[in-house]
Amino acid sequence: MEVLQPTQPDDSAVLGALATAVGRIARNDGDHATAIPELSLHRRSAATEPVHCIYGFGLGITVGGQKRAALGEEIYEYAAGQSLLITADLPVVAHVTRASAAQPFLGLMLKLDARAIVQVATEMALPPPSREPHNHRALSLGALDPTLLGTVTRLVELLAEPQLVPQLAPLLQKEIIVRLLAGRHGPQLQRLVTVGSPSQQVAQSLAWLKMNFTKPVLADELAASAHMSPSTYRQHFRAVTGMSPMQYLKQLRLQEARQLMLNQNIDAGTAGVRVGYESASQFSREYARLFGAPPLRDIRRMRDATVVVA
Repeated sequence: MEVLQPTQPDDSAVLGALATAVGRIARNDGDHATAIPELSLHRRSAATEPVHCIYGFGLGITVGGQKRAALGEEIYEYAAGQSLLITADLPVVAHVTRASAAQPFLGLMLKLDARAIVQVATEMALPPPSREPHNHRALSLGALDPTLLGTVTRLVELLAEPQLVPQLAPLLQKEIIVRLLAGRHGPQLQRLVTVGSPSQQVAQSLAWLKMNFTKPVLADELAASAHMSPSTYRQHFRAVTGMSPMQYLKQLRLQEARQLMLNQNIDAGTAGVRVGYESASQFSREYARLFGAPPLRDIRRMRDATVVVA
């Protein structure tokens, strides 16, 4: 199992200002939406249990404490001042690994707009990204430079002036995109927006799968729609997501089924059918393999945990 950890940033003053800005708003544990729709702030006063979830296209920054995200066999650890750029919808297992009441986990997530990135990228003269397969993963881990951290800090501080948010937030968000494209995350974003590139074609497949995962899907048909041979498509798909197309589809279905059972009190058989399974036994078997327990036991465990926390 590979654990990926970038080097620590050395500008504690800039990071301290960002921590102050986030902590001023996220005073209590939880996930905090803001007046900037793309920006959310997060606080935890203790380590959390691993949670299966979908990371969407955006930039996650740890401001205090430490967090871990697992994509398949790869483990991404990011502490204060480090960021995780996600350029495709990916099923991960994530949790806070270091936090306390005195030194809570503080973080933020900024959703990114692919169209805005394409527009900005066309205005910038950037060197072409590397075509090496090992650089294509849709998760990119790295320490943010002080200048980019400063821009993010100004975006968070802007929340204290709500009357100025509509005018200034878009400008700061564009500056963040410019600095991302010009920095260490740049190649990852460039591959996403380069028309006809394997990463861009796989990203289109991922978007389609997210909307159509309940339908019957054949890997060869996905490859044809991406204008690749099945073997080439599987290679590029795995390079981007860390898993095969069918493994990705399976995780989308199982995570959706879990939410249906947890939030809508739907039984396992019905949930399996709704997400595209024809065999109840196959659904139960694959569910237990992913979540560590059969559906009924897993949902009961999650509800009991919620009651204990409450």
